[in-house]
Amino acid sequence: MKKSDLKQMLEKKVLTFDGAMGTMLQRMGLSTSECPEIYNLHNREIVKSIHQQYLEVGCHIIQTNTFGANKIKLQQYGLGDKTEEINRQAVLIAKEAAYGKGLVAGDIGPTGKFVYPLGEYSFEEIYQIFFQQAKALIEAGVDLINIETMSDIKEAKAAVMAVKDAGDIPVTCTMTFQENMRTLTGADPETVATVLESLGVDVLGVNCGFGPDMMIDIIKRMSQVTDSFLMVQPNAGLPKLVDGETIFDLSPEKMAGYVEGLIQLGANIIGGCCGTTPEHLQQIVDKAAEMKPVQKKKISFSKLASARKTLIIGDTYETRTIGGYINPTGKKYLTEMIKSENTSVLCQEAAKQVEAGAHIININLGVDTLDESKVMKNAVLEIQRSIDAPIALDTVNYHAMEEGLKGVEGKALLNSTNGKEDALHQVLDMAKRYGAAVVGLTLDEKGIPQKAEDRVRIAEKIVTAALDKGLRKEDIYIDTLVLTAGAQQDLALECLKAIRLVKKELGVKTVLGVENISHGLPNRSYVNNAFLAMALQAGLDLPIINPYHHNNWTVIKSTDVLVGKDKNAKAYIQWSNINKNTASKEEIEETKEKEKASEAEKLMKIIKQGDKPVAVPQVKLLMEEGMEPVEIINNCIIPALEKVGENYEKQIYFLPQLLLAAEAAQSAFQYLKEFVKEDTDKKLGTVVIATVKGDIHDIGKNIVAIMLENQGFHVIDLGKDIATEVIIETALKEDASIIGLSALMTTTMQEMKKVVATLQARNIHIPVMVGGAVVTEDYAREIGAYYAADAIEAVKTANKIMYNNKKIEPYQQK
Repeated sequence: MKKSDLKQMLEKKVLTFDGAMGTMLQRMGLSTSECPEIYNLHNREIVKSIHQQYLEVGCHIIQTNTFGANKIKLQQYGLGDKTEEINRQAVLIAKEAAYGKGLVAGDIGPTGKFVYPLGEYSFEEIYQIFFQQAKALIEAGVDLINIETMSDIKEAKAAVMAVKDAGDIPVTCTMTFQENMRTLTGADPETVATVLESLGVDVLGVNCGFGPDMMIDIIKRMSQVTDSFLMVQPNAGLPKLVDGETIFDLSPEKMAGYVEGLIQLGANIIGGCCGTTPEHLQQIVDKAAEMKPVQKKKISFSKLASARKTLIIGDTYETRTIGGYINPTGKKYLTEMIKSENTSVLCQEAAKQVEAGAHIININLGVDTLDESKVMKNAVLEIQRSIDAPIALDTVNYHAMEEGLKGVEGKALLNSTNGKEDALHQVLDMAKRYGAAVVGLTLDEKGIPQKAEDRVRIAEKIVTAALDKGLRKEDIYIDTLVLTAGAQQDLALECLKAIRLVKKELGVKTVLGVENISHGLPNRSYVNNAFLAMALQAGLDLPIINPYHHNNWTVIKSTDVLVGKDKNAKAYIQWSNINKNTASKEEIEETKEKEKASEAEKLMKIIKQGDKPVAVPQVKLLMEEGMEPVEIINNCIIPALEKVGENYEKQIYFLPQLLLAAEAAQSAFQYLKEFVKEDTDKKLGTVVIATVKGDIHDIGKNIVAIMLENQGFHVIDLGKDIATEVIIETALKEDASIIGLSALMTTTMQEMKKVVATLQARNIHIPVMVGGAVVTEDYAREIGAYYAADAIEAVKTANKIMYNNKKIEPYQQK
């Protein structure tokens, strides 16, 4: 199927996907311990009959039974070597059922693993896993690929890129959100839409997680930042366990009641996820058939994104800036840090620039005798831990640029390409492949033209080439190049003239390294500020500035008021109130010296930022200064983690920051344990933790284990799909203080009840703590267990259990 064919279909009518495959397989005998995808080999008629039922009620597209048919998931059942066979057979079954009746989408679900640095798999490894599955599905003849239930934007990027490399076929991609309207790793709907759109996904949206009621707001938010086609695949409400059976609380009629609202907000495809059946889809199909798709509104603004937040750049928005301080030119200290691969310093500078007001962080590592590719990749990975702002990769080393792109979690800006043929196409190809925006410099083989008109001709060449590659116009930025006024005074105004012409004739955004204008002149800030004001008035969209220079902000904030970007001067007034008592440079430096953090405070900051490599060296320094190990734990590590937990609960931090802070704290804690005279593990208590029998999901359980460990608990992680007897016998053998149980499926929640009941029957008094996506506080109370909604709550609950039972006195208790 051609992408253009799908586009034509979506412009004419609302399409319907099928409903849940897993729900239907369970109706037909699938047990919780079985691999659903093995039915493609041994129970093909059952799978075919499910496809036929969805087709009979009018679904336009059915999905292959391959949601978990990637090598990582299949290896958990000992089926990794059958990955290609299972996927190919699934396509053959679906095509037999759909012949002449509908389209077949190859279904690709998540691996269940995090991408480095959150997990052990590299971006390239996850990409290869998806490529293998996508290649098998496409070669077997699917009409399109549906990537679904993604909870990490970086894993979704790897999947989309793999599919696009495996074949020229339409791609749809949906992500799963939590009740806080963010994915597990913190991306909001706008960011999901921005990143997936930039990757060239044909249809993007949301699936699973909850019912259609909460998806209405997600689709609305997505439609405000993208003109891409949208899709929704909600659950049939929320799952409940009634008399040992999983029940979803939304009837077919009630579910269909949301269809009209979803379509009016921009949904072009509607299907069903967990709990939905042919009965649900019959109602959805009938309702959708009554409506026409809503015409998309053209999005004129530009967007960049971090992993969790989208930055909008446009004429009606406040001026956005690129922080350009991470550049070794003229900075001996920074040069030495880059040469020594000290990424911690780069993280600190990135965070300081964001704090100073920069919206985008430029990374320039151009130092001689340096493996720039390696350092760029590490710098990107580390800097993203410290900031929640988009990244600009500033390099002429295109291998380094690509290595950096592999680490980018959101949507980056490539700084830069130019009119030279080789450079132009290399960078544009990378921008298209990795979903990035691109800066084009107005120079070519002949150098930088003197006249504005000649620079615009190069800009036109760049824009035309980018559009031909398939980039969106909104993702093209032109730098008309600032030349030093001290040497080429007559060309300063040509740069500004070129900005006006680019905006008028080409309609793209502009970038400028403003402070280049004053090289070699005294009192540079005076010239910089005057030129910045002139450039903004000419239409400059993205100035590259040193955000530490206060006068830059004076010009930007004031100009935004005068040109109408800052409505009612709201931002200016707020900024003025903060800066009305601005001190002199000398006073600022003096204050900084007085407020220098103590070494103990530095350790707390290191943990909060998740800067693991420098955690232990800082601990050693504190010990050299005479601080006792237990004092370091009490006064630094525990308070830092408490602050991280507080920020997590307030949604200031998200899962990546939580995990990275936990790892930094754990490294410090592990080092200190050997210096603590008492048996720390016994003092804090032992937790035996496991995912219950029949359930192979372990991401949430792993996070809880890490958080408990770095609080000082001795954690014995039994893994997933663990029988009741193994859990209890291990707990007795290890003298466990707590048993922690995880379940992600309602069908396996009963195993939690079995563990508690067995303990009670054997008169074993070990508290049980339960959690997981489908587990509720009411259910925990019903079976006689403690409840923890997430990793932070698990730590609090574990400490409460231990303190109440008087088995330990936590470090923070005096």
